[in-house]
Amino acid sequence: MNWKGRNVFALVLVSMVASSFLTMSMMKTSANANANQNGVLTASSSTLLGNSSEYPQEFKKLYEAFSAIKKDYIQSVTTDQLVEGAIGGMVGSLEDPYSDYMDPKSAEEFTSTLHSTFQGIGTEVTLQNGRVTVVSPFKDSPAERAGLRPNDQIISVNGESLEGLDLHEAVTKIRGPKGTKAVLKVVRAGVAEPLNIVCVRDDIPIETVNSQVIEKNGVKVGVIGITQFSTDTAKHFKEQLASLEKQGIGGLVIDVRGNPGGYLLAVKEIGEVLVPKKGLIVQIEYGAHGQQKEEYRSTTDAAKPYPISLLINGGSASASEILAGALRDSGNYKLVGEKSFGKGTVQSTMEMTDKSQLKLTIAKWLTPKGEWIHKKGIEPDYKVSQPAYFNATQLPADKDLARDMAGNDVKNLQLILTGLNLSPGRDDGYFDEKTEQVVKQFQTSHKLPVTGKVDASTRTQLEDSLREQMRKPENDLQLQKAIEVVSKQPK
Repeated sequence: MNWKGRNVFALVLVSMVASSFLTMSMMKTSANANANQNGVLTASSSTLLGNSSEYPQEFKKLYEAFSAIKKDYIQSVTTDQLVEGAIGGMVGSLEDPYSDYMDPKSAEEFTSTLHSTFQGIGTEVTLQNGRVTVVSPFKDSPAERAGLRPNDQIISVNGESLEGLDLHEAVTKIRGPKGTKAVLKVVRAGVAEPLNIVCVRDDIPIETVNSQVIEKNGVKVGVIGITQFSTDTAKHFKEQLASLEKQGIGGLVIDVRGNPGGYLLAVKEIGEVLVPKKGLIVQIEYGAHGQQKEEYRSTTDAAKPYPISLLINGGSASASEILAGALRDSGNYKLVGEKSFGKGTVQSTMEMTDKSQLKLTIAKWLTPKGEWIHKKGIEPDYKVSQPAYFNATQLPADKDLARDMAGNDVKNLQLILTGLNLSPGRDDGYFDEKTEQVVKQFQTSHKLPVTGKVDASTRTQLEDSLREQMRKPENDLQLQKAIEVVSKQPK
């Protein structure tokens, strides 16, 4: 993959579960690979055939095992099967959740998804400790609407266990056509029992940049959200920034909450127009001991004529963290929100001769001040938590909630009601008379049958109303703090 690269995030959008997007995609030519005319690296065409003396001594053991299996195993085994297994085993032995191998079939499926709009549940995952783990659900995706959160572990889909599957096998289980359901069993830290989360698969647009103007303290503040760092993200960011500047903004908030990362080139180009004094954006170290180093710097001399702040949270990973480190260290701009995910490595994708693909961690990146944030994340200057109801999950789809019931489902219902400014009077998970009255009040105001029970129609309306409440800028405490930071700074 060259700098224009393959659209690595496409697999994520189609399947809505793949580690490829989390990685920063870049390609580094090595002595053992050759770049073709499209800039895609291809591996050597040699295979494990012929006499073992033809290969280096370190491959002798591998050849002996290969030969023994081919000669003596009780069933017929193809050479391709053994080679695929050997490669998969080598990659697995690295114990690196960001290194991966796609056989020709998986790679072909991946390539076929690199077009237009995609269908899935809309989340980025990786494989950690053998479990499919959520990095971040995409904004306004089925996964986010259903209540998936960073670090959730998906253990089954529609009753089928994901245990023992590699990432691409898990992807196959989770993805599917628009309108179909993916019932996920999810393990969440701090929750005693696994959660059942129902995602209705949908089209996932690939637009990665959005913007608006919000006025605060008499200052027009531009807010730019970046959902992913794809091939066109930097171009669209610059266009929307120029539009905001024409509107006379006096401050800028960049929102990368829930952004799992993407292309290094995209974040580099954005950093070039934001980091002042041709400051350092990121340092890349190659090799086990950082023998080779590269630095990427801004191309801009003067700082923007307005303050800037950046929003981050636990779903901000990889390229998002590069931008956070660059703005903090080289621009002295403020970070607002919650600690970021903590991914400080760089991956390279190589297409092999049979069209299979090998993705390897080839480098680590450091902030301008030399900090490696891997597995640590970046702490914000202003730590702000969202209201408690932002953590509400789906109400159960397989049962109604009614008077005298108790448990986590009722506790979640009471959290939702509180978020809708309907006080149930308690939050301990007991469905008492007051909770019933509040449910009836909600049903009346939304012209639903007034039963006091949370049935399918009431459940849907409650969840839709809560999402609407959460989307209002005035209820987003992190956004409000970031706007306050830039609107109060001297210009």
